[in-house]
Amino acid sequence: MTGHATPPELPPGLLEEYLAGMRPVLVALAGLAERLAATRNDLAALEALRRETHKIHGSAGSFGFIEVSRLAAGMEATVKDWISWPGDPEVDRGSLTRWFVARLAEMLGLEVPRPAAAAPRPRVGPAPRPPQATTRPTQQPQRNPPPTPARARAAPPPPRPQPKAEPPAGSPAKADLPWILPPNAAPAEPPAPAIEHPPSPPPKPPPAPPKPAPASSPPLAVAPPAPAGEAPEIVFVEDDAALAELLAYGLNSRGYRFVAYRNGREALQELLALDVRGTHPLLLLDVDLPALDGYSILDALQRARPGTYRVVFTTVHGTEEEQLRGLEAGALDYLVKPISLRVALEKIKRWVGR
Repeated sequence: MTGHATPPELPPGLLEEYLAGMRPVLVALAGLAERLAATRNDLAALEALRRETHKIHGSAGSFGFIEVSRLAAGMEATVKDWISWPGDPEVDRGSLTRWFVARLAEMLGLEVPRPAAAAPRPRVGPAPRPPQATTRPTQQPQRNPPPTPARARAAPPPPRPQPKAEPPAGSPAKADLPWILPPNAAPAEPPAPAIEHPPSPPPKPPPAPPKPAPASSPPLAVAPPAPAGEAPEIVFVEDDAALAELLAYGLNSRGYRFVAYRNGREALQELLALDVRGTHPLLLLDVDLPALDGYSILDALQRARPGTYRVVFTTVHGTEEEQLRGLEAGALDYLVKPISLRVALEKIKRWVGR
């Protein structure tokens, strides 16, 4: 593996899990490359590509893939330029993204994914078959009404006694009514079979679904906070699954009480409601989060719960300007990705005090 040196603090098996998690990421990146080859201005594909390269930039180095982190950082900057200039015709974005995927796979020691073009074929085949089966049964009941012409022949005898022809004249009407549906106050013999047919389709199952009473289940989603009824010492918000797992391993190994979140908006809701029991937990807060960014979370916490959390930003943006921005916003410190677990744990020890 090019540019790889396994950090000594990694537990056995965690590196293998990281590489296993990168396989579907490579497949997703290959799909984005094909989308950009077909439509160079696909903004959704460009934004997804920026997001994935950002995650790789931040996590690969923590697992020993320093060169992969640098490659992803360069690609992330390139994609940001593409988003800023969507109509720039100078670069073949699909080809460059394909190269990035191939180079990334090579540096990780993984196979280069191939675009799966055979997927749409099975969808086209079975689709037309079911409608043929459904239309045939609907036409069958329409063939049953032809017995009416037999009764139409009995119509000629009634016209002879025209003034007294009320009962025979009703006979053709009786032949028509039972085919429509049970009429209003019809004779007892024909409507009896007609009344049996409408109740057969049970329209009463729809009332069964309105059992939304289990809507009281959402409180279950509000219960991930502190373990064992104690306030957490550390809270970290990280959307990169691989890096979150690495941090969780390190914190567990040192015996810290902690909770973790992956989504910015969800994290803010939980942090506003978390019972810290008079303590001031350390909050490791990623800047680039889905739904809500780290700076917005810090601003909301400072207004709603000032002084409750001691915030340390974690991000790949390690420039002097970015670090000053975080400190001026009220952060305690700054951790630049890729994060060394050993260095991070040593800093956490000083921040937490044990």
